[in-house]
Order: sequence, then structure tokens, then C-alpha cells
Amino acid sequence: MKLGTHGRAAFLLAASLAAVGAVAQTAPVDREPSAGANTPLNLPANPEFFGQGDPNVRKATAIVNGSVVTGTDVDQRLALLVIANNGQIPAEEMPRLRAQVLRNIVDETLQIQAAEAVDIKVEPREVDAYYAEYAKNLGRNVEEFGKFLTENGASERSIKRQIQGEIAWQRLQSRNIRPFVNVSDEEVRSVIERLEASKGAQEYRIAEIFISATPETAAETQANAARIVQQIRGGASFLAYARQFSEASTAAVGGDLGWVRAEQLPDALAAVARQIPVGQVSDPIQIPGGFSILAVQDTRQVLTADPRDAQLSLKQLAVRFAPNTNRDQAAAKVEELTRISQNMGGCGRAEEAAQQIGAEVVANDQVRVRDLPPPLQEMMLGLNIGQATTPFGSIEEGVRVLVLCGRDDPQTNGAPSFDQVYARLDEERVNRRAQRYLRDLRRDAVVDYR
Repeated sequence: MKLGTHGRAAFLLAASLAAVGAVAQTAPVDREPSAGANTPLNLPANPEFFGQGDPNVRKATAIVNGSVVTGTDVDQRLALLVIANNGQIPAEEMPRLRAQVLRNIVDETLQIQAAEAVDIKVEPREVDAYYAEYAKNLGRNVEEFGKFLTENGASERSIKRQIQGEIAWQRLQSRNIRPFVNVSDEEVRSVIERLEASKGAQEYRIAEIFISATPETAAETQANAARIVQQIRGGASFLAYARQFSEASTAAVGGDLGWVRAEQLPDALAAVARQIPVGQVSDPIQIPGGFSILAVQDTRQVLTADPRDAQLSLKQLAVRFAPNTNRDQAAAKVEELTRISQNMGGCGRAEEAAQQIGAEVVANDQVRVRDLPPPLQEMMLGLNIGQATTPFGSIEEGVRVLVLCGRDDPQTNGAPSFDQVYARLDEERVNRRAQRYLRDLRRDAVVDYR
């Protein structure tokens, strides 16, 4: 997904095109054979090692084609993962994560160097603007965000370096890769025809973390991917892990692939997408070239109106409780909220009813059904105008009801335009070539670990 320097934040999941392409890194690739691809290595079955050094034990310092990556750089980038996990990373996981972060920074350095080699510049003001929007979408201004990062062992510099790398790499792709990628009109029309023919079929909003592996590293990579899954299922941010560890171009947008049909995915991924519930994360899935972790964020039907896309006008009535209030003490207030909300005659009397019981009223006219928690989605779809939900919440955070004031039902989803389909196919092919480009940079790099 192309990265702009203004108006697009790293933590915003971009809305991708409707189901018009397969996963970039797992689709069939029109590869040029790499040097030595078919050359047998003739490795001994039981190698004898000389010396005591373990190549997997690295100090967190590297010199990448003359550019120094310090231990502080790694520590501060690692701190971002700790923040995303609310500090709940087991001590035994830290060495593995540190090694992965170092590899990521090495790749990032190679990408920046490759861009600079062809006079691609990323101005500080561009990085600053992107960083400011990053902070804004996390609910903080620049000063507050910088202080927050420092207090948690990270730094403004670390995030800005990552932003610089993302912008530089995308610009390099635009200059050295995109002009040589071709998508024919016939291919685009074929995709649109297949979409029309599949009207009503199920499609999925999917996010992915892709980690490459060779036959020699497959077992270790799978174990690492399994640990990432465990962390995410324990409450860590999928988006944060995708940004740090995914090797797909979608890493910059938290792994978001947009809407795809199962048939457009490789068989292994398609089977998982059909099986796991919305909101769940898959186990690592082995595919050609590595392992993928999928998160199914939503489902819908192709080119079909979905009731969950209805736009709602709501009023919320909420009651708060004093500290140390127990459930028995709160029960009478909740019962009163239920009675008032069910008999007040609709939204027009919400404020008057709220005054009777000391409730707060908040109105919102732009709520999609699918943006509500799943249990509330089903409840809202069954309500008529003026009716209220069952009370929900907690004694600590307050108990509330939602009153339905209006609903605008969705229109049938139209097929994506020619330009939209073209852009998606083009992006997939750019992504495949970019992965090959990065592999070449790694192969030719001089990296000295200290």
C-alpha cells in the first residue's frame, strides 16, 4: 500500500479495495531465478563445528555497509513492542525479540541506504508531519507522545527512523520497481467479471503477518511465529507486531489486506480464513516462502448489501456508581435505568428521562452497526426506532443503554471501478518485486556484528 507523507497515519488501517486480489507475498510469483537457486550445497548430514562461537548469539550492535546500529537503537525499538504488550513480555522471550528487532533495523538501514544511493531524500519536515499524525491517532499531541515514549524506554527518534525507512522504501519502489510493472486491461476486466459472477459469496477482511523462511530456518521461524501468536492472543497488538515483524508491504498499515474472498487466497490460507471466527488469530500457517499469521477482522458478502453497514443514530444513557459500590447496591439503579429507557417513548424524551435518574446522555448520528461489539450488533439489528438495548457495562465503568433514534439502511455494494482493480493488481506485483529487491540488498550487504 503506497505510503503518503501527509494525511495518513501509521496506526490507521487503510480501507483496501473490495476483494480484487490475492495476498501479495503468497500469490504465484513470476520470479526470475536467483543466482545459485538450483546449485546443490552438498551439506554433510552430521556437521562437525570448529570453535566455540555461536553465530546466533549476537551483541545488539551492527555496522551495515558502514552505518552503525547501536544497542540503544535496538533497546528503544524493542520498547515499542513492550508498550504494545502492556509490559507483559516474558523474560525468556526478550532475547529472541531483540534478535528479530536487530534484523528488522538492519533491513530498514539497507532500504534507507538504497534510496539514498539514487538520490531519494526524505525531508525531516515530512517525517515530523507523519509522526504528529501518528501521535494524534494514539490520542496524544507530539509533546505528550514524546514524553510517553521516553518514560517507557523508547524514543521519538526511534519511531521517526522507522517512518523515514517506510517513506524511503516506498519512494524507491515507485522509482525503481513500479515503472517496470505491467497490468493489462484484459486482466482488470477479468477480475471485475469474476467479482460480478461471485455476487453473494463470502469475503473476509483480513490482516496478516508474513515471516519468510528457508527450508533450513523453517523450524525456527515457525517457533518464532507461534510465540508471536501467543503474545497476540494474550492481549498484544496485532497491528504493532505486524509493523515490527511482517515482511510484507502491508506492514506499514498493520498487515491490513482489505477485503478478499477465500478463493483468492492460497489453499492453506483460504481454509483457515473460512474456519476461524471474526476477531480471532490463526496459528502459524506454512506457505511457500515462509509462514503467515492471519487475523479475520470482519466478514461480508460480495456486492451484497450487509445490514451491518447500516448507519445508526443513537443516544446513550449511562449511570455511574460511587467507588466501592457492590452489585447488590447497583441493582436498584440498573433496574430503574431499564424501566426508564424502555418506557420513555423514544429518543425525544431521553434527556428528560435521564434527569429523573441522574444519567448522562451522549448522542452520535454516525455509528455503523459493524463498528459495535458483536453482541451489540445482533441486538441493534433487532430493535425498532425508539427502542433501547438491555443495560450493559460494569459497576466500575458505568452501566448504559443505547436507544435507537434512526437507521439508514445500506445500499448494495457496487463492483470496484476499473481504476481500483488496476491499482490493486499493480500493488501486488510491486510488492513481489520489492521482496526480491530486499533479498538482493541483504545478499550484497556487508554487515559486521559486534
